[in-house]
Amino acid sequence: MDERVVKKDKGKKKGTSKEPLYMISVAARLADVHPQTLRIYERKGLLNPARVRNRRRYSEADIEQCRLIQELTQEMGVNLAGVKMILEMRERMEAMRDRMESLEEELESLRKEMEERVRQVRESFRRDIVPVVRGELMSPRYRDPFRALRSERGAR
Repeated sequence: MDERVVKKDKGKKKGTSKEPLYMISVAARLADVHPQTLRIYERKGLLNPARVRNRRRYSEADIEQCRLIQELTQEMGVNLAGVKMILEMRERMEAMRDRMESLEEELESLRKEMEERVRQVRESFRRDIVPVVRGELMSPRYRDPFRALRSERGAR
């Protein structure tokens, strides 16, 4: 249910401005609601318009949020308490998405740094030293490191 709403609103949210532009009557007309509805949404904590000289000013983002509230209540039958929970979950999801993106960027940066360090270490290898993979069998002449000592003692 709200997955459709999240996807539908996702594209709009990025392009909407948070600059307070519209007084309540214009915002109500743009959102296709009564001005009193905007006041109710504000009182319930669903909208938070800016205040300019003690008058409400609504942004494009506020109007989009109002349209979303209308869609949830009228088309999907969600009450205002449910709408508030949905909006809070959307905010948390957006914060988690932003955090995840920053962590992915940090991870990518660290991966590149580690690849560079591995490259530097590999370049620093002397060519006459051959790295041996752990657990790989050694050649037969090195299986018993004390064999040469024993043979020298026996010859004396």
